[in-house]
Amino acid sequence: MNLAVRHTALAAFASILFSGGALAAPVDDAVAELQHDWETIKYKAPAKEQETRFEALAAKAHKVAVAFPDRAEPLIWEGIVVSSLAGAKGGLGALGLVKQAKGLYESALKLQPDALEGSAYNSLGVLYYKVPAWPVAFGDKAKAQELLQKALAINPKGIDPNFFYGEYLVENGKAADAVAYLERAIGAPARPGRDLADAGRREEAKVLLAKARGEAK
Repeated sequence: MNLAVRHTALAAFASILFSGGALAAPVDDAVAELQHDWETIKYKAPAKEQETRFEALAAKAHKVAVAFPDRAEPLIWEGIVVSSLAGAKGGLGALGLVKQAKGLYESALKLQPDALEGSAYNSLGVLYYKVPAWPVAFGDKAKAQELLQKALAINPKGIDPNFFYGEYLVENGKAADAVAYLERAIGAPARPGRDLADAGRREEAKVLLAKARGEAK
């Protein structure tokens, strides 16, 4: 085999190796690392450290998203990290971050709407009910409900879609309706490799459930 033919063959092999499923393992590993780092910061780091640590993690998440431009999962996790950074920062300084997160979720939805069991719908829905409405930001309760319900349709037993829809209902004066969703969140199936996140979210759901039951009386 001459050198030119050999180079052509190697290029073809590399193209096969780094296309389709061959990228699944590296991107899945990178996303799993982001998940682990995020839940460690959210549920273990002191509040005074979270802004700095989420800021560093956002930079890391962006590198993963750039490395895998055709995959929705890194965009979703970059959005989650940026949203968490906004929450840690607070105030008007967070508005630019939530707009950035919104764009990341929307980009992920264009690539694969059901990625990570509809997490982009869920996370975008959360932004729509947590941020202020126009002219300050883009908050929209009706849009939030639409997105959260789409997430529930994709992952009806999941801990996050049930928790956040329950939270949405509580925050919009529908505590009695929220009870069933919060109970479902508490009893949701465990997610492999997400023990810390599941435990933290479950505790949040228990606190919110007690509030919902109190308001529903």
